[in-house]
Amino acid sequence: MDKVMIITGGGRGIGAETAKLAAKQGYAVCVNYLNDAKAAERLLEELSIGKKAIAVAGDVSREEDVLKIFAETDKALGRVTALVNNAGIVDRSQRVEAITAARLARMFAINVAGSFLCAREAVKRMSTKHGGKGGAIVNVSSAAAKLGSPGDYVDYAASKAAIETFTVGLAKEVGGEGIRVNCVRPGVIRTDIHLVSGDPSRVERIGGAAPLGRPGEPEEVARAILFLASDEASYTTGSVLDVTGGR
Repeated sequence: MDKVMIITGGGRGIGAETAKLAAKQGYAVCVNYLNDAKAAERLLEELSIGKKAIAVAGDVSREEDVLKIFAETDKALGRVTALVNNAGIVDRSQRVEAITAARLARMFAINVAGSFLCAREAVKRMSTKHGGKGGAIVNVSSAAAKLGSPGDYVDYAASKAAIETFTVGLAKEVGGEGIRVNCVRPGVIRTDIHLVSGDPSRVERIGGAAPLGRPGEPEEVARAILFLASDEASYTTGSVLDVTGGR
């Protein structure tokens, strides 16, 4: 069976490194991105080392966009065999009493509902119950889910904790249908997402406090994602794998 991977939020950071590694490992790759078409185009040029690759713009919190991502993948690459739910947002550091309803709605729409919608479409294609041949879903959480992120973004931490519960529940729901569902829990990783927090020194300061003494690199998370998506993890489902430098 041809290997086809969809990576949401795949234009930069962890998603982009996952796409590069997936291409090297023989996947045809759909890179979903939100706004940065130029970054997605540059990434597609790098993915030429592998099989076919496409980039599809879309906001995973919008059902019609999710349907488009999967429809374009079906048409260009074939039926998805691996989904990486990587798309997610953070916001400026704030205490809970300052968080608005609009911020909460946006955070949970993208970080949680988006993963649900994408997983729903993947299950429809992967599940033996629906005529599929199985597959793997890898969700991306955060060490914030375990630590709570007090004084920074408790809302983000809560959204990622929801992803971990979602992982466990979905794994049990579709395990008998040929689908494995797992999760990676990155720590502080050198990506652009941290610039939104308003604290540009945050990555080095907090990452340096990890037992390994440094922040992580996006490719280190990508390797964990590809492991969980591969047959090397054939008896692993419902698991959360820490990639946190020991935090």
